[in-house]
Amino acid sequence: MSSLRHHILVLALAATLPGLALADACKPDCGKVENVNKTTHEGEGSGLGAVAGGVVGGLVGNQIGQGRGRTAATVVGVAGGAYAGHQIEKKTKSKDVYTVTVRMDNGQTTRYEYESSPGFAAGDRVQIVNGKPQRYTGK
Repeated sequence: MSSLRHHILVLALAATLPGLALADACKPDCGKVENVNKTTHEGEGSGLGAVAGGVVGGLVGNQIGQGRGRTAATVVGVAGGAYAGHQIEKKTKSKDVYTVTVRMDNGQTTRYEYESSPGFAAGDRVQIVNGKPQRYTGK
């Protein structure tokens, strides 16, 4: 082989090696973010909201009407207040959940959940470290 051919071959191999080393350094723990979905999970009521709402509703209902009408208004107020209090409590305990779907280099798809925005977008290259994706820096 001529010296010029030999140098060209060596340079061509050297140019491809860094790319190969980068791809192999991350396997099998790397992948690409396919999507990030934000959903809101409704909270659960503990009963305190219903009790507080029932008391307030009963007091307000008791102020309406006279005689049997007052009794009916109190009962309706308790029921309505309890329902409203329960719904308000659930709403205040709701939380956002971010689901990150990662397609690993081996083809496996895995989902990870976060309580706050993970800072990933579709197409980001990630490496799994301690069970969670982290942006892959290639180092």
